[in-house]
Amino acid sequence: MTGPVSWVRSAADGAARSGVMSTPHGAVETPNFMAVGTRATVKTLDTVDLEGLGAQIVLANTYHLMLRPGHDVVSELGELHGFMAWDKPILTDSGGYQVLSLDPKITEDELIFRSSYDGSKVVLSPERSVEIQEALGADIAMVLDVPVNLPASRGATEREMRRTLRWAERSKAAKQRSDRALFGIVQGGADRGLREISAVETADIGFPGFGIGGLVVGEGDGERAIAIDAVVPALPVDAVRYVMGLGDTEGILDAVGRGIDLFDCVLPTRLARHGKALTRTGDLSMRRTEWTNDASPIEEDCPCIACRRYSRGYIRHLVITKELLANRLLTLHNLAYTYRLMDDIRSHIVKGSFGAFAEDVTARRRQGIGRSDS
Repeated sequence: MTGPVSWVRSAADGAARSGVMSTPHGAVETPNFMAVGTRATVKTLDTVDLEGLGAQIVLANTYHLMLRPGHDVVSELGELHGFMAWDKPILTDSGGYQVLSLDPKITEDELIFRSSYDGSKVVLSPERSVEIQEALGADIAMVLDVPVNLPASRGATEREMRRTLRWAERSKAAKQRSDRALFGIVQGGADRGLREISAVETADIGFPGFGIGGLVVGEGDGERAIAIDAVVPALPVDAVRYVMGLGDTEGILDAVGRGIDLFDCVLPTRLARHGKALTRTGDLSMRRTEWTNDASPIEEDCPCIACRRYSRGYIRHLVITKELLANRLLTLHNLAYTYRLMDDIRSHIVKGSFGAFAEDVTARRRQGIGRSDS
């Protein structure tokens, strides 16, 4: 598929695949992870940090940016790339997921809700969402969808899946910028049949990439697997497959093994703000008293500055005393861990050893369960 964003496969190991996604602001190796920069910043980091960590693409949030500072301000200040001084690819979500938590009024035409900032009335339609995202200047925009919290009845799930399909058509018709891409979103909850219908019909509308939405909203791992397995065969083989909101190690490994290319999640940064570190042997709470006199790093072979320069004892001290540096160091570490995981995934797909790698990582982390308790 040609256009401002395209994807070419470079290797495969079973259903797992690696490739390169080309965008107006550079290439992204897949599988890959997008750190979440909700308000045009990944919390506690700047773009120099992200470059040093090896980030290739970040995500920003349409809902928050349209309200503060306003997409017109961002556009005037160089669109997102100039505004946040990031010259690599950016994806913006449409705002639908965030609005869902605000209990909006959903009509056939639009979402109507109250701003979480000042309580003012806000209206967001598929056309308006595309207009805002194009003003923000992201390389990849997402259609406005209507996810449902799970568990949900089949009737409610199908109703919003059908609405998302209609809104996808309206979003594509509203697209104006030929130098930017628009991805579709597949809905259907945990219902295999609805997922298949949504995938086929969204693919028929035609997009260079597809988000698998409505997951990480209360479903179990088995239900998520059913949803992904129902969707993947119905999507074009040369299109990007993106599970929205998924970012835990085991979830990423499982989804890559089912053919997924792209992920985003607040988990690495949110855990950092709660004093937790991601490691290959399980997630660690840095509040634990056993780290008080521990001179070792969080993880011995981690190249991040937190591990190269500081001890577990020092980081625990920062966490316990609520120093802001704790959030920054743990965010740097957790994202370094996540990007290393993605590097290893791509490498093992090329080598044909992804399955064994995924099993090994999962087993080692399972042995560390319980160490994240404070």
